[in-house]
Amino acid sequence: MSLEAVKKYFVEFNMDHRVMVLEHSTATVEEAAKAHGVDPDQIGKTLSFKIDEKPILIVVAGKAKVDNKKYKGQFSKKAKMLNKDEALEYTGHAVGGVCPFGLKNPIDVYLDVSLKKHTEVIPAAGDSNSSIRLTIDELEKYSNFKKWVDVCKYD
Repeated sequence: MSLEAVKKYFVEFNMDHRVMVLEHSTATVEEAAKAHGVDPDQIGKTLSFKIDEKPILIVVAGKAKVDNKKYKGQFSKKAKMLNKDEALEYTGHAVGGVCPFGLKNPIDVYLDVSLKKHTEVIPAAGDSNSSIRLTIDELEKYSNFKKWVDVCKYD
């Protein structure tokens, strides 16, 4: 159902044909990178958080990790991730397929600057075997992002 919601979302933009369903899992950054033959950092990882009782999504580069100090500086709250049931409830997508497309409910989406070093990124597309390859401009357009943020660090 979630994959179908993403495909339906992209029909409006004549982009549904670009949603890829792969034989192998793309549920983790490592699996997605292997399935697409790219560096893991090129995978657009969508993280789900709750600020007070309102969910938000942040798309970050695959190797990036949330820096709690930067997150708190940006959102004035401690980072609190949604659990898998909350992620499914709010987004309509199960963990491993969470993405900013075809959402069940309106959710503020942010893009982390860690993505900007790539010309293309590959976020999930609703389930653990689907994804879509997008330029950064396309990600901006189709994610309906609210703004760019800087909330990540690299090891």
